[in-house]
Amino acid sequence: MGERRKVHFGIIGLGLMGREFASAIARWCHLLDNGPVPVLTGVCDTNPKMQTWFTDSFPGLPIVTSSYEDLLGSSQIDAIYCAVPHNLHEKIYCDVIRAGKHLMGEKPFGINRAANSAILATLAKNPGVFARCSSEFPYFPAVQKFISWIREGRFGRVMEVRAGFHHSSDMDVNKPINWKRVIDICGEYGCMGDLGIHTQHIPFRMGWIPKTVYASLSKIVTTRPDGKGGTAPCLTWDNATLSCAVDHADGYEFPMYLETKRMAPGMTNSWYIEVDGLNASAKFSTRDPKSFFYLLSGEKEQPWCRLDLGYTPAVPGITGSIFEFGFSDSILQMWAAFLLELEKGTPPVFGCFTPEETRLSHALLSAALDSHRNRSVEMVRA
Repeated sequence: MGERRKVHFGIIGLGLMGREFASAIARWCHLLDNGPVPVLTGVCDTNPKMQTWFTDSFPGLPIVTSSYEDLLGSSQIDAIYCAVPHNLHEKIYCDVIRAGKHLMGEKPFGINRAANSAILATLAKNPGVFARCSSEFPYFPAVQKFISWIREGRFGRVMEVRAGFHHSSDMDVNKPINWKRVIDICGEYGCMGDLGIHTQHIPFRMGWIPKTVYASLSKIVTTRPDGKGGTAPCLTWDNATLSCAVDHADGYEFPMYLETKRMAPGMTNSWYIEVDGLNASAKFSTRDPKSFFYLLSGEKEQPWCRLDLGYTPAVPGITGSIFEFGFSDSILQMWAAFLLELEKGTPPVFGCFTPEETRLSHALLSAALDSHRNRSVEMVRA
């Protein structure tokens, strides 16, 4: 085996997901493929306190800065992971792309449709830059089996699709307000912008593109403590349910329901997907992360079957197949998919969310805002 290509990364935004990526880099030896290897080379955050974990965990880190331009101007950096609030996406993503650095961005890839269009236009002018958007959940082994069933046509005629992402973190009404509650920072989409791509990744990749949407959006908690002894208004949407009509490639229409909820009692980062078909049905939830549930139609009695998959990811690792797969493993798999597609030009496994798919996402979410505002079914105009 020859020497593996090294891809030197900078991270802009050193919060939760920045640390997750750095941790994935540190355990890259877990994977058994011979693809590119990420190397953490620089970190940036405007809050110097956020840098401490990185400098403690990665002694000798070459670039530690409060100015992201330092990363973009460095010949040591090949690619950037950018995990910053939505209002910063357009400027920073475009600057990253113009600097010729490959990009993994966060959702929703622009605070609104205009910002997303500007990012995609900058990408079009810089075709040598490889860019994707973070979405980890399709990399659970049970979800990979789910995707295989779809591609193999195991479901037969699709009757209905349901996908969702549920949190309960904001059920605590005394939780201080954060930037995801501020429209100028989070954007009008609210929970849809921050969580929606997770629900759309598999449907969009399978060609299930909404043609119409009817949106039910909820603002449940209207004020929260401001952390200074007072209160502040919560202006973004807490929960959203999108009822979509989808044209199947085989010439029929079916309904698809996409849910994003920050106030879902009892849920902690719970992602799910369910497909009902005439020949078979299946469902998966991160609440039961190693299990693929399926039902075969055609009999009078139709019991659900449970198949536990263990550690059987698309990119092999050192963990034995009898053990369990978790969120940190899905992060590792997503980044492996990013780097393998960067290296080979086509995804050898289920690929990361593409810029074109972010354009479809913004078209759907913009139509959802119109739908709620007008109390109408709206066309999704991509």
